Parts: sequence; C-alpha cells; structure tokens
Amino acid sequence: MPPEDDFRKQVEALRPYLLRFANLQLRDAAAAEDAVQEALLAALAGQASFAGRANLRTWLTGILKHKIVDALRRQSREPVLAPDADDEGAEIDELFTARGHWDERPAAWGDPDSALEQSQFFRALELCLERLPERTARVFMLREHMGLETAEICKELGVTPTHCWVLLYRARMTLRECLQQTWFGKR
Repeated sequence: MPPEDDFRKQVEALRPYLLRFANLQLRDAAAAEDAVQEALLAALAGQASFAGRANLRTWLTGILKHKIVDALRRQSREPVLAPDADDEGAEIDELFTARGHWDERPAAWGDPDSALEQSQFFRALELCLERLPERTARVFMLREHMGLETAEICKELGVTPTHCWVLLYRARMTLRECLQQTWFGKR
C-alpha cells in the first residue's frame, strides 16, 4: 500500500474526533462539518509538511483550530437573528450566601489528574459544555482550549474585555456546578 493511502486512512480515522471538537466550538453541525472538511483537505494537501514530529491527531487539531477561527470570523460578519441567552448569572448567585461564601460547599473532587485520564469524564465535560449558552461556551473554549488571549477573543466576538471575563467566570462556575452534579457528585 503506498504511503499516501496509509496517511489518508489515518487522517480519515480521526474524522469523528475532529467533528466532535468542531461541534463543541461552533455549535452548528453544518459549520462544524465544513470546518472539518477544510481541515482534512488542507492536511491531505499538506501531507509533505507533516514531518511526524507531532502526533497526527495533534497536527490535525492544530489545522482544525485555524479553520474554526476562520469559521467564527465568517459567523461574526453574519447578522445574529436571535438574542444571546447569557443570563445564567442568577443561577450562579444562588450558589453563594449573601456574604459571598458557598451556600453548600462543593464535594471534594479527588485527584483531578486521574479524573482527566478517564474518557467518561471527557464525555461529562462535553455534555456540560453543550449546556452552556452559545456565546459563553465559545468564549470559554477559545480561551481555555484554544489558548487565545482576551484581546483576540474580544476582537473575534465583538465583546469588551470586561464582558469577556464575566462570560469566562459564568462558564467556569456553570461548568463546576454541572460537573459537580454529573461527575463528581455521583462518585
């Protein structure tokens, strides 16, 4: 079998992972599919530039991240038809007393490093991310998963730095509560 066919099969085998990743970022199945297709085409066209210094999945994810940013730019230029549902602040406030302390102390999470190694944890995290409002999830993923700086996120999404930090706070608090209920509280 020629090396091109072997490379193509390895790339195609990673397509489901890339599609899940893109869906979490874009929250639009069609846009996610487009981004993955663009990334796969770029990878196949740039096969010669893959020197094998990185894992193939890591290399493809890097290409996909750039395609996702391009898709987000395209989306930001399109008019928004529905208002953003970013008002989960009241739910977060209920977690605290009037003095700012936890109303009910969160359960101990154990060893986070070992929890991260479990595929069930990642599925629980994916479910929690899917429950976040679209803009909140997008800001969180751009910052925490894709590693973009606040200024870049603000530019991409057209928000102020203060609003960006509020959205990050809400995402972290909501994810903490969701993981408490769906993962750590069940153990």
